[in-house]
Order: sequence, then C-alpha cells, then structure tokens
Amino acid sequence: MLSALDQDGKLYNLLEKLPSRGVYFCPGCQTAVRLKAGKIMRPHFAHVNLESCDFYNENESAEHLNLKAGLFTSLASTEQVVVEQVLPDLNQIADLMVNSKLALEVQCSRLSEERLRERTHTYHQAGYQVRWLLGKKLWLAGRLTSLHKQFLYFSRNMGFHLWELDAEHGLLRIKYLIYEDLRGQVHYLEETCSFDGDIYAFLRKPYQAQSLKSYQVASDKGIVTYIQKQLAYGNAYWLARQEEAYLSGDNLLAQAVDDFYPQVRPPASKDGFCQIQQDLSAFGAAYFSYYQKQKDKSRQILYPPAFYDRIEEKT
Repeated sequence: MLSALDQDGKLYNLLEKLPSRGVYFCPGCQTAVRLKAGKIMRPHFAHVNLESCDFYNENESAEHLNLKAGLFTSLASTEQVVVEQVLPDLNQIADLMVNSKLALEVQCSRLSEERLRERTHTYHQAGYQVRWLLGKKLWLAGRLTSLHKQFLYFSRNMGFHLWELDAEHGLLRIKYLIYEDLRGQVHYLEETCSFDGDIYAFLRKPYQAQSLKSYQVASDKGIVTYIQKQLAYGNAYWLARQEEAYLSGDNLLAQAVDDFYPQVRPPASKDGFCQIQQDLSAFGAAYFSYYQKQKDKSRQILYPPAFYDRIEEKT
C-alpha cells in the first residue's frame, strides 16, 4: 500500500512524500502498518497483521505498486487523483479514484468471478464508474477465458474491449473489436498509450467520436472437420449445439463450410457480462443480419457495433 495515517491522523501518500520512520496505520482498518523502503521494491506500507484488515486481502507485488504509481503520476498532471481511496460505505479501497467518480482497479492476480461481480456491482450501486486494468498474468492471449469475459467492456465505436497495463514499458493498452471464432480463438485490434501521454483521454476513447476501424479474417475451410472431431470427442459445447440443431430438424454433421458463416462472432457468456449494463440484443441481431446477406463467404470483415447499426437502419 502507498498511503497510511500517522499517529495524528495525517494521511501520507508515498508518491508525494516519503515520511520519516514512525508509527503508521492503515486508512481502512486502522491497524498498524510498517514503512518498508528497501532496494528491491519501491517504498510502501505493509500490514503488521493483514488478517485483521477487511480492505486489503493480499500482499502487493512490485508490479502492482509500480503500476499504481505510474498511473498516479500520469493522471495527477491533469486530473484530481487519490491513490488508495478508502470507501468505508462500500467496504472497499479503490486503487485510484479519478475526479471523485472513476475508480481504477489494477488487477495483477486472478480473482473469482463471484468476487469480481460483487465488487463491480458495489461500485455501480454507489454511482461510481470502474475500470479494471489487467496486469501481465491476466493479459488476453489466444482465448477469452470465462474470467476475461467478465472484464469486458462495450461501446458502439470500439465494440467489446478490455484494458491491460504493461509495467515494463509503462503503458496502458486497449484490446478492442474483440470477436471469437468457432474454434474459440480470439481476434482483436489494439492501441496503447504511454504513461507519459494523456491516460485519462485514452480511457475515455471508446465513448468518443472517432473513425471506425475494421479488420479481416479468412474463413476456416477446415471448420467442418474440426466440429466433427469435437463431437466425436464429446465436447460439451458442440454436443449442445448439435442438440439445438436436432431440435430444429438439422444436423451439424450434414452441413457445409458456408453453413457456419459467419464463423467469427461476438463473445457470448451464459452468465452475462458484469461490466456491461446495456442490452446487446439489438447489436447481435444487426450483426448476424448483415453477414447473412453477404455473398462472399471466404472472408469476414469485422466492424464496430456502430457500423452494423447504421446498415440495419438503412434496410
């Protein structure tokens, strides 16, 4: 942790001033913490007994501390920022609170989907916006895990997106226009902003007017063979799809490659998306309506939701 109270109740932020050694207390639970200023990790406070604190539940890594520090330094040049803002009514501490309304949570380790939903819901109920920024262990690679899906955000201009932090290079990254193909592989575009840049403006970009980006994915000619193998292996997902097909009088094993078009589709989650509050059904309908009308099924050009909405409005 980067802030603590002294015996007189004065709050010290280590990113602004390094205090003398003495007796300090956690701003959340009020129990004793120690100032640690060694050579390996940046100066920070650590609980004498972490078990007594309901606000902090883990010892912070160097990555977590450095990312909070980098974000604070960057944002404080243009915005009002509080590091480790105690929110007693929520029984939470926001890693950073920007302009009293935007909570930034730096997440460097896994947490349960239940805990993520709980914390996000608590922020929303209290009227705060929250952005979860993912450390290296949680970066998106080839597939969207069920946890990744609960970190997804959505906007008309950048579609499904999530945020990543790179401590080594000092930057914030957005991966956007996120779609999945039938093999479960993820496709996306990405942009970055250095901590030396305007991080706050970058965080607002998904909801700002902008030119719409797109990218192309070739159709998978081997998708039918892949699905046949998955059914033979007893893959639960494809067995469920086969059952749906049977109920509608169809059979996946009798279909051709073009019958599976579009092969790249918006992410789906049976439990919904805890960061996304709007209804996405209209987007889904416009998306599939557009591709059903395409004659060239050898490729797929992926666009933001705003594109499909405009096409639907014209028809």
